[in-house]
Amino acid sequence: MTEAPHPAVEPPVRPAAGLPVHPAVGPTVNAPLEPLADATAEPPAPLPGTAELFTLDRESVHLNHGSYGAVPLPVQLLQERLRAEQERDPDGFFADLPARVGAARTALAAELGTDPALLALVANVTEAVAVALDSVPLASGDRILVTDHGYGAVTEAVRRRAAEAGAEVDTVRLPLGLPDEAAVTEAVLAAVGGRTVLAVLDQITSPTARRIAGPVLLTALRERGVTTVVDGAHAPGMLAEPVEPAADFWFGNLHKWAFAPRATGVLAVRPEWAARVRPLALSWEHHRGYPACVEWRGTCDYTPWLAAPAGFEVLRSFGADRVRRHNERLAGYGQALLAERLGLEPLPATPGVSMRALRLPRGWGEEEVAAPALMADVWRRHAVRTVVRPWPGGGVLRVSGQLYNRPRDYERLATGLAELLKER
Repeated sequence: MTEAPHPAVEPPVRPAAGLPVHPAVGPTVNAPLEPLADATAEPPAPLPGTAELFTLDRESVHLNHGSYGAVPLPVQLLQERLRAEQERDPDGFFADLPARVGAARTALAAELGTDPALLALVANVTEAVAVALDSVPLASGDRILVTDHGYGAVTEAVRRRAAEAGAEVDTVRLPLGLPDEAAVTEAVLAAVGGRTVLAVLDQITSPTARRIAGPVLLTALRERGVTTVVDGAHAPGMLAEPVEPAADFWFGNLHKWAFAPRATGVLAVRPEWAARVRPLALSWEHHRGYPACVEWRGTCDYTPWLAAPAGFEVLRSFGADRVRRHNERLAGYGQALLAERLGLEPLPATPGVSMRALRLPRGWGEEEVAAPALMADVWRRHAVRTVVRPWPGGGVLRVSGQLYNRPRDYERLATGLAELLKER
């Protein structure tokens, strides 16, 4: 869905939403959207008003937005105000919290295009996958499908749940060079067997930044009687329609591309699962059922959730589609630059994704210890934050594109990696 641009005279962040307006957030540019260019073309121009939007260290380069995100200054200020309100009257603040969390959930559901009655706020996808796995009944001999592109903590959660139930885990090997989503879908469906009851799949993979669980695959799995759990960690804010309605369980992080404070995530379920969801802990809200029973966990910091809708306000103030196109083009430019300068193999890209991946040479970042060591080297010597995921035959380097990034950031990474490659 394309948002209508705000009039130039309207403040980009509406005070009625409780978000302090910051002068760095300029009005939305009312020019038509540029057509999406070839990823190897010139990088997009910075969007006006973004230079002062974040408080990142300006002496460093941040090309790893996909891991922890970065909270815009207006959202930081709102959360600070909420924390101050909490400390003035903790009793009153917590007494009102269930209703305020419910209001935040309703606002977020509207942004995500889903039903607030089927959406629960959680800390992150690590918590959400635990809720989903605990809610799906499994029996001895059942088989669970995952892929070798899955996020490590999620895959480990699947293995633990399978061991508890006496189930087995089948890992689908997806070659890095698979050309498109159709090829991925074919490979996953080929691995479905008669005892396959559950598939835990990424919507957009963490290590390789490609789409796996799209509508075609999810519908096909449903037709085969397979329950689906979709890790949409990167989808909110990046994709215009992030929630996959065909998934039995879908979850995503809002602190990455939706500009929410950490730790804010969401869990969406299909209607038939709402009454069967098992929260990780019982609380005073348990009697209200889903989603309240999942959300409430006693005396915790709920200010990230209350401030989360403001992240979407910031995104909308610049034009959500414009931000997505800018970020996708910037990530594509970065991938093309690194491939050209270093001779790295660019991995197939998924349209609409603001991250890109490249294959490192053999012997680089192949193991669990080597990958973080390489990341640490790049940071220590060149002050560049990026991410390398271990992969046999050569690790995978992933770069992100976000409003605060500039072409020189990717050039700095290319220069630093070139020096390291020469030394080894």
